[in-house]
Amino acid sequence: MNRSHIFLLCLLLLISLLNFAASQDDATIMQSLKSSLKLTSDVDWSNPNPCKWAFVHCDESNRVTRIQLIQKGIQGTLPPYFGKLSELMVLELFSNKISGSIPDLSGLTHLQTLNLQDNLFNSTPKNLFSGMNSLQEVYLDNNHFAFWEIPETVKEATSLKILSLVNCQVTGSIPGYFSYDNFPSLLSLKLSLNLLYGELPESLGRSLLQQLYLDGQNLSGSISVLQNMTSLVEVDLQGNAFSGPIPDLSGLQSLRLFNVRENQLTGVVPPSFTGLKSLTVVNLTQNCFQGPMPLFEKSVAVDAIANTNSFCLDTPGTPCDPRVETLLSIAESFGYPLRLALSWKWNDPCGSWLWLGITCSRSNITVVNLGRQNLTGTISPSFAKLTSLQTIILSKNNLTGRIPKELTTLPMLKTLNVSNNNIYCGVPKFSGSVKVLTSGNPNIGKDGGGCSESSKKSSNVRIIVSVVGGVVGALCLVGLGLCLYAKKRRRPAKVQSPNTNMVIHPHHSGDSDAIKLTVAASNLNNGGGGGTESSYSHSGSANSDIHVAESGDLVISVQVLRSATNNFSEENILGRGGFGVVYKGELHDGTKIAVKRMESSSVVSDKGLAEFKSEITVLTKMRHRHLVALLGYCLDGNERLLVYEYMPQGTLSQHLFHWKEEERKPLDWTRRLAIALDVSRGVEYLHTLARQSFIHRDLKPSNILLGDDMRAKVSDFGLVRLAPEGKYSIETRVAGTFGYLAPEYAVTGRVTTKVDIFSLGVILMELITGRKALDETQPEDSVHLVTWFRRVAASKEKDENAFKNAIDPNINLDEDTLASVEKVWELAGHCCAREPYQRPDMSHIVNVLSSLTVQWKPTEVDPDDLYGIDYDLPLPQAVKKWQASEGLSQTGDDSGSSSSVYGSKDNTQTSIPTRPSGFADSFTSVDGR
Repeated sequence: MNRSHIFLLCLLLLISLLNFAASQDDATIMQSLKSSLKLTSDVDWSNPNPCKWAFVHCDESNRVTRIQLIQKGIQGTLPPYFGKLSELMVLELFSNKISGSIPDLSGLTHLQTLNLQDNLFNSTPKNLFSGMNSLQEVYLDNNHFAFWEIPETVKEATSLKILSLVNCQVTGSIPGYFSYDNFPSLLSLKLSLNLLYGELPESLGRSLLQQLYLDGQNLSGSISVLQNMTSLVEVDLQGNAFSGPIPDLSGLQSLRLFNVRENQLTGVVPPSFTGLKSLTVVNLTQNCFQGPMPLFEKSVAVDAIANTNSFCLDTPGTPCDPRVETLLSIAESFGYPLRLALSWKWNDPCGSWLWLGITCSRSNITVVNLGRQNLTGTISPSFAKLTSLQTIILSKNNLTGRIPKELTTLPMLKTLNVSNNNIYCGVPKFSGSVKVLTSGNPNIGKDGGGCSESSKKSSNVRIIVSVVGGVVGALCLVGLGLCLYAKKRRRPAKVQSPNTNMVIHPHHSGDSDAIKLTVAASNLNNGGGGGTESSYSHSGSANSDIHVAESGDLVISVQVLRSATNNFSEENILGRGGFGVVYKGELHDGTKIAVKRMESSSVVSDKGLAEFKSEITVLTKMRHRHLVALLGYCLDGNERLLVYEYMPQGTLSQHLFHWKEEERKPLDWTRRLAIALDVSRGVEYLHTLARQSFIHRDLKPSNILLGDDMRAKVSDFGLVRLAPEGKYSIETRVAGTFGYLAPEYAVTGRVTTKVDIFSLGVILMELITGRKALDETQPEDSVHLVTWFRRVAASKEKDENAFKNAIDPNINLDEDTLASVEKVWELAGHCCAREPYQRPDMSHIVNVLSSLTVQWKPTEVDPDDLYGIDYDLPLPQAVKKWQASEGLSQTGDDSGSSSSVYGSKDNTQTSIPTRPSGFADSFTSVDGR
C-alpha cells in the first residue's frame, strides 16, 4: 500500500470521526432539548438515538436535519446551545406553549424554515438571523416578545422568501432595506398587529413583494410607493393613519386583494384602480375618499363604503355636481388635504353642510378662503371654472409654483390673496379692479423651474418684435395706448374691501369627520386671542356673512355641537357652574367631547364674556399634558360654547369627597401623590415654562380633571391673568373660590403666582385629610381647613395622635406611608404660609412631590390595573403637534367673584372627563403636522 492510499484512508477516517463527533454533539443537544421540554404522551422520545425520535429527521450521518413538533401542546424552553445543530434545515415548533427566550441560532447556517409562531416566547436574541444565509421562511407570529425592532442582521438572510412577524411586539419603523438588492427572493412581508410607526420606505418600491400585510399599526404618510410595487397580489393596510390619495395602480396587473379600511385616505378613487381586472376583494371603509362612489366589476367583493367616506353620492359611478368636481380638482393640486376631505362632503357645496372655506350666494360659489390651512402643492387652474368667484384667499400656506394665468379670466374676481407662500414666476396681468396680494413670497418673479415655458415664449416674442422692426412696434404702442384709454373710461369706481385678510378657521377634530367648520360665527371683539385680526364681512347674500376672530383655528359650528349633545339634552348634563352648563357630547364616530355652554344671562355680562375670551386666549397659546385641552369654540348669535377633551373619570372632588355617592373606591396615597404631582407640573408650566407666565387664580379639586388612566389635568382658565414680570404684583378685582383664596389676594386684590401656591397648598391639605376647604358640617372652629390644619400642626409635636387622626382614614397607613404623608403635610403648610414670600416656588413643589412619587411607584405593576402608570410618559402625540398661535393679548379685569366653572348637578362641581387615548393618535393627521 503506497503513501497516497494511506493518506486517503486517513482522510476518510478523519471525516468519519468528525461526523461521528458532530452526530454525538447533535445527540447531546437533542437530549438537552428533551430535558428542557415537557413532552406530551403522543411524542415518543424514549429511544437513546434521537434520529429515531418521532417528528425528528436525520441524514445518513445521523445529523439532525428536521424537528417538526407541531400543535402538540408542549411546554418548556429551548436549550441555550440549540444553535449548534448546524445541519438543521427545518425547525417547526408552532402552536405549542414553549416559553422563555429564543436562543442564539446563528450557527444554523443550513436552516431554511423557522416556524415558532403561536408560542409563549418572550424575547429574541440581538443577533437573530445572523449567519442564516440559507433561511427562506420565518414565522414568529403571536409571541409576546418584549418590545423589539427588526434587527439589521436580517440582511444576512439573503434567501428570504417569507418573513412573518405578526402580533409579536415589533416596534420602530419599517427598515429601509427591504428591496430587491438585499432580498431578491422576498415575496411575502407580514408585519401586522405590531407597534410600527412612520412612513412606508421607498425601498419597498424596489422589491418583488407579492404579499404586504401591515394592518393594525401606527403607520402614516402616503401610500404612493405602492404604484411601484408591480408584483403585488395582496396588500392589507387596515387600521393605520395613512393619508393622501390612492396612487395610480394601473401597473399592478396581478392585484387581487386591496384593504385600506380605517385610515385617513382622501381624494377621488382613481379609474385606473377600479378598472383592474385582477381585483377580487376591495375594502375602502372608514376613510375620507371624495368624489363619485367608485364602480367596480360585479366580480369584485366591495365592502359597504357609502356612509363611511365623503363621496358626493351613494350610487356607484354617478358623477358629482360640476361645482364639486371643480373643487375636488382644486383639492387635488393640494394633495387632497385631510381637513378638506372632512369638510368637503356630499354633493352641494352651498347646501346645509358647511364646506370649509366656501361661501355661496344662492348656489354660486363666491368665496374660496383657504388661508392658514397648511396647504402644500400648487394653485390649480381649475379655479377659473368657478366663474362666480369674487374672492380667493390662499395666504399663509406652503404653496409653490406659479399663479395660473387662467385666473385672469374670472369675470367677477375682486381679491386674490396668495401672500406668505413660496410662489415663484411672474404675476399674470389681472384686471385693474382685482386686488392681488403677493407679499411674503420671497421668490415671486423668479424662475422656480416652472417658468421656462413662459420665459421662452417671452423671449420668442422679443425676437419677433425685433425682426418686424420699429414700424410694427410703433403700431403696437399706439394700439396699446388706445386700449388702455378705453379701459380707463370703462373702469368703475374702486370700492375698498373692509379687510382682505379673511380667514375661516377649522376645528382640530382628530380623525372625526363629524366636526364641521363654521363660516358664520360672531366676532370675539378682538379679545379671543393674541394678535386678533379685524373681522371681514363678505356679503354674497343675506346668509353668507363671514365674521372671524383669529384664535388658534378652533371654530366649530353650533349645528355640530347640537348634534353631538342631542340638542343639549338634560340627560347629557355633566354639571353646572357659575359660567353655565357642561354637556357630554359624542360625535357619530364615537369620539367623546365636553361642551361648556354659557347661560343666556351670562352672555350679555362683561364678566361672562371676559371669562369666555380668557379661556380661548390661554388655551390656544399653551399646550401641556397636565392642562385640559381646548378642542374648539363656537360663537353663533347668543351661543357661547367651549369644547374640551372629555375626561372620563370626572373631577378630583368627586373622588375625594363624593366617592361613596359616586360608588367609587377611595383614592389611595399613591394615587393622591400622583395627582398632586400632575397638578403641580401643570401649574409650573403656567408659571415658568410657558412662553408667557400666567396665574390661574382658581385652583381647586373641581377644576382638576381625571382621565381613564387617572392622570390629572388642570381646567377652567376663565380667571387666568398674565403674571407680572419680576416679583411685582398686579391689582385685579378679587375672583376665585373662597377657601382657596390667599389672604393677601382676598384683602388687597393684588395677585402674584404665590396665590396659586396657596391654593395648591389647600388642595394638598384636602388630599391628606379628606376634608373640604370649607365644610359647614364641621364645628365652627374647624370650618376653615387651613385654620384647623395650622392648629393641628402646632400641636403635632405635643400630640402625635392629633396628626395621625387628622389623616384621611381611607389612607392605609404603614411606616413608609406615614413618613411620606408627613413630608407632604409640611409642604402644604409652607404653601399656605401667611406671607407670600414664605411660600415655595412651584418648581420646588414639583421636586418634592416627584421624589416621593418615584419612591412610591409600584414595584410590580399589574398590567390590568389602571393605576399602573408610567409617570414619565411623553406628551400625547396630538397635543405635541397642535400648533400654538403666535402672540398673546392680556385678558381684561374680572368683575366680582366667581364660582367654579365646572360645577356638578347640585351646583357644586362638574365632571369634564379626558378623551380616549386613540383620539390623540388620529388627531395628528388632521392637523397635517
